[in-house]
Amino acid sequence: MPVQFRDYYETLGVPKTASEDEIRSAFRKLARKFHPDVAKDKKAAEEKFKEINEAYEVLGDPEKRKKYDQLGADWNRPGGFQPPPGWQREGQQPGGGFYQWGGDDGGVQFEFGGTGFSDFFEAFFGGGRGRSAFGGFGGRAATAERGADVEADIMVTLEEALHGSTRTVSLRRAGSNKVENYQVKIPRGVHEGQRIRLRGQGGTGVRGGKSGDLFLRVRLARHPDFTVEGSDLIHEVKIEPWRAVLGSELVVATLEGNVRLKIPPGTQGGQRFRLRERGLPGVSGKRGDLYVVVQINVPKKLTERERAIWSELAKLHAG
Repeated sequence: MPVQFRDYYETLGVPKTASEDEIRSAFRKLARKFHPDVAKDKKAAEEKFKEINEAYEVLGDPEKRKKYDQLGADWNRPGGFQPPPGWQREGQQPGGGFYQWGGDDGGVQFEFGGTGFSDFFEAFFGGGRGRSAFGGFGGRAATAERGADVEADIMVTLEEALHGSTRTVSLRRAGSNKVENYQVKIPRGVHEGQRIRLRGQGGTGVRGGKSGDLFLRVRLARHPDFTVEGSDLIHEVKIEPWRAVLGSELVVATLEGNVRLKIPPGTQGGQRFRLRERGLPGVSGKRGDLYVVVQINVPKKLTERERAIWSELAKLHAG
């Protein structure tokens, strides 16, 4: 089952020479446009949002971007995308053995749907589409052997991490046309890297051995407004200099809608304001906080009158 190459630069609408800031800006713009909470066509927006997130997951990481650029040289050659010669991913797994992308049929061991990530991402940047821990190899005694554990990534939005959700994930095993559907419960407070276990849904056991398990590793979707620090959320806002000097009231976005935040006179650039229990649920179940970080947005262009006023202010503070 050859994978289809994904053009992440095209997804974000940026050239291959784009800087990190340009890539970040393009992601935030598109993520705000297609976030399911604001789009009219929520189903279409959800799929687009996942594509944008996947692209930024790779291009927003310098190491992954470098790796991706190496992969993309011959992406459109006849016969479909194939990795560069000698490309492989091997890693020890629980129970021994290894996973290697590809194989004699040029495909992957398992094919998933509903996780939010493409086969291309999983094969080269994820936990491994169908990444397995094989229980045994030829030459061993004819005893029962447990089937392989299977691992893949699942994209979870911050809203899902806050409230919990149930998702339908599909799986098709190599050599089979049967699609198996599973209802996966994403618990409230799930965190980056956590693995959701589906017992007995991995590889089939050998000679009467038990089936392995299916593990879905959580990757929190990037959000255009928030970054995650543990169970806390960080939200940057830009304000005009005079609002920082005189004090003001801001309308601040949270995962549950907008709230009003008063900032005092004399607020400094980089200053943090804490909104208690507006973050994500922690391990104990208690919610983290939302920190609003204020940045001063200095005007780049001034009218003659504005320049005169700023000059007057400068004279007042000169002494």
